[in-house]
Amino acid sequence: MPNIQQRPVSCANCDGESEFLRTLGMTVVGCTHAGAPGQCVISFFDPRLETAPPGSTTMAAPLALDAVASHALELAGSSELTLTQQRTCKAIVNLFETGSVVGKYGSVTVLPGDTGQLTFGRSQTTLGSGNLALLIERYIANPAARFGARLLPFLPHLQQRDVTLNDHEFLQNVLRASADDPVMRDVQDAFFDEKYWAPAARAAGSLGITLPLGIAVVYDAHVHGSWRLIRDRVSAKIGPPSQVTEKVWLARYVELRRDWLATHNNQLLRKTVYRMDTFGRLMELQNWGLGLPLVVQGQEVSLHTMAAMPPDAFDGPEPGARPIALQIPMLQGLDIRLVQLGLAERGIDVRADAIFGKGTRDAVEAFQMLEDLPVTGTLDAATVVSVAAR
Repeated sequence: MPNIQQRPVSCANCDGESEFLRTLGMTVVGCTHAGAPGQCVISFFDPRLETAPPGSTTMAAPLALDAVASHALELAGSSELTLTQQRTCKAIVNLFETGSVVGKYGSVTVLPGDTGQLTFGRSQTTLGSGNLALLIERYIANPAARFGARLLPFLPHLQQRDVTLNDHEFLQNVLRASADDPVMRDVQDAFFDEKYWAPAARAAGSLGITLPLGIAVVYDAHVHGSWRLIRDRVSAKIGPPSQVTEKVWLARYVELRRDWLATHNNQLLRKTVYRMDTFGRLMELQNWGLGLPLVVQGQEVSLHTMAAMPPDAFDGPEPGARPIALQIPMLQGLDIRLVQLGLAERGIDVRADAIFGKGTRDAVEAFQMLEDLPVTGTLDAATVVSVAAR
């Protein structure tokens, strides 16, 4: 009999946690309710240590990659990089892009001087490139998209790369809120794999770069830009990796790219030399295989941190589960976010950050005055449902 292990998770995270366990090579047997509302327990074992019993019921075929893992390998373009190493490459770039190991799927930024204009998501896709429109179009096309109806009116403007969207607060609130939708997170993962990871893996393979750290460098350049420019400069100076060794070529690439960033006429790019400093430090440590755990930008990248819920995403509580008010510590969650979105739809100035702070209390008071209700700055459970409903 296999050595069955168990992992308690929330029911909302069960599918994602099961998928992650499979990417680590585990066989997931199934899940059962843990007794507490909204909680379940995933049962799994490692087939590399023992053989699964004949006829066992599994969520994925034992001893084989499931469809998600196979697709990831196909996108990678190489069977040499393990799925954990792929996740580690992406985690490093996630930290560069949004400061989170797993990425911030609802990150919205508009930086003065940024030609990309409005940027959004785990890998910060931009309005200016047209990719933001493609991402939102793909999300809206999914019938389970929770915020699809709210985003649909903005699609023509996104397709036209309308820069007035840089200042459209309601659109940005909906984008922030969409991080709570597992559909949006899945769509982003697939979209960014297609737009950045797969081309980076192909580019690395064509150049003979096989080391995990090297592939991370190439992936970062595809997300951040200028891969071909610096690649050609390096090869012109010292030759291709096949002539000077992969490690020597990569070290030179990081050095030249850092110089290019540090002297760029765009001040925003000058501030990103830390990306090359990070890769340079990993090279100094000889961590070419991206062995875990490792520290990037002061944060730990490990199996544990890569399995965490995104820091800007909430799967509960649902509206009506509790009254909401300003308190210490401040309330956070899906119900707060949906209330904020409901207030914003009513024309009230509020940021949908899923945190009930002073700004949200002021917005609730504005709503209460608008509706001729007692001005308390708090909402009972029934009113939470009413405000949060579209």
